[in-house]
Amino acid sequence: MSRVLVTGAGGFVGAALVRELARRGDTVTGCVRRLPAAPVDGVDYLTVDDALEAPALDAALARSDAVVHLVARTHSADLDDPRAAELYRRINVELTDALAARSLRAGVGRFLFLSSVKVNGEETRGRPFREDDPPRPEDLYGRTKLEAEQALAARAAGSRLGVTVVRPPLVYGPGVKANFRRLIGLVARGVPLPLGSVRNARSLVGLGNLCDLVALALAHPAAAGETFFAADATLSTPALLRAIGTALGKPARLLPVPVGVLRLAARAAGREGEFRRLTGSLEVDAGKAARLLGWRPPQSLEQGLAQAVVAWRREQAA
Repeated sequence: MSRVLVTGAGGFVGAALVRELARRGDTVTGCVRRLPAAPVDGVDYLTVDDALEAPALDAALARSDAVVHLVARTHSADLDDPRAAELYRRINVELTDALAARSLRAGVGRFLFLSSVKVNGEETRGRPFREDDPPRPEDLYGRTKLEAEQALAARAAGSRLGVTVVRPPLVYGPGVKANFRRLIGLVARGVPLPLGSVRNARSLVGLGNLCDLVALALAHPAAAGETFFAADATLSTPALLRAIGTALGKPARLLPVPVGVLRLAARAAGREGEFRRLTGSLEVDAGKAARLLGWRPPQSLEQGLAQAVVAWRREQAA
């Protein structure tokens, strides 16, 4: 049993993580901007502002053995907009470093930072990314996540604060939003998708599996000072759509349109980023977590997709 403080406890990952930690018997403080409509039993919620300021935060840190920092700015932005760069840096870098400094002063022993595969880049060619690959972030989000990792490493050097970094790829599960949720809706409605000829490989991780890895890394002595990728499956976009269809109980309608044609259409429509995400490869090697921590994803892809579909249907019925 540990005492864990989780920032971003009201978000997609945070809400699931505090539930998992409480289930394991940990004493959990969840930092949220507003109290959740359905609070998790056994979780003590602390309302904070956008700068993670609250009168009781330092006292909560002093009672904590570990901190999981999930708060981040993730929305896309114009890379040439200096205002966007300032906001990303303030939230993703400065806020992270400031929280680590407060955690260190409070005597916290472990600081787990949820980073992103985007630190490594947007696409793989020939082999998966590994944790020791040179980072090559391409956008503002990826660059500021890398800067945050570097700030944490400097903060932890020579101190008793053990920093662990987890870089997930695409996370799926109950309550998933954005493009993954849209794909579920498209397959559910039987919309023909021109992706049958795509031959790529993309890694992803289920929400439950990511929470399991975070919980394990918090408690494992070998995780201090380490970076881990989290993944439970690597498959092509057509294979993922078919798996979503299986979870929905209806086939995905995939049209075999040549990838070159899709590229031209995406360029004409100004949607090259979406084309890249759907047709490019982005693989990670999660073997380090298995070797160093003994981590095995407790849920299969099929189980995670089934849970995501159940939650999606519940949302549609509401």
